[in-house]
Amino acid sequence: MRDEGPFDTLVHAVGPLIAKRFARTSLEEYREVVDGNLRSAVLAARATLPAMREAGFGRIVFFGMLGSQETRPFRGLALYQAAKSALVAFARSLAIEEAPHGITVNVVSPGDIREKTLAREHAAAHAARNPRGRAGSYEDVADAVRFLVAAERDFITGTVVEVTGGLQTAQD
Repeated sequence: MRDEGPFDTLVHAVGPLIAKRFARTSLEEYREVVDGNLRSAVLAARATLPAMREAGFGRIVFFGMLGSQETRPFRGLALYQAAKSALVAFARSLAIEEAPHGITVNVVSPGDIREKTLAREHAAAHAARNPRGRAGSYEDVADAVRFLVAAERDFITGTVVEVTGGLQTAQD
């Protein structure tokens, strides 16, 4: 990383999703979900923050999930939801610690975007069970990230932006 940096923007959009009832999960799956979603974010922040502090500027965007800022429960997502809710708590705490250094820390929480490579124009043709009535696209999520990492967004920090088509609860 030292050969490539310093970096002034970190977009952490990684982490495995294991969807199954808690009773059916293993300790290995627990480690995979927590390490992949929370620990990796902590390590990435630790690696990039020193240069951001030195520069007096930085943008960090982590990826949550629908309801992660409220610890809203969803059947079959106990481990994933716990990791993403912890990630939101980490991000919000980091936001208040790093704000004096010109660094913003925010979370983008995508809704149900099943086809990760579907462009917006094609997503519009697919019906979905959200108030907007169409499937989400990677472009919808990217727009939110681009907004938050812009230099002029220095007053937006510690927030969660849900990109869900208006979906507020999980659909069974």
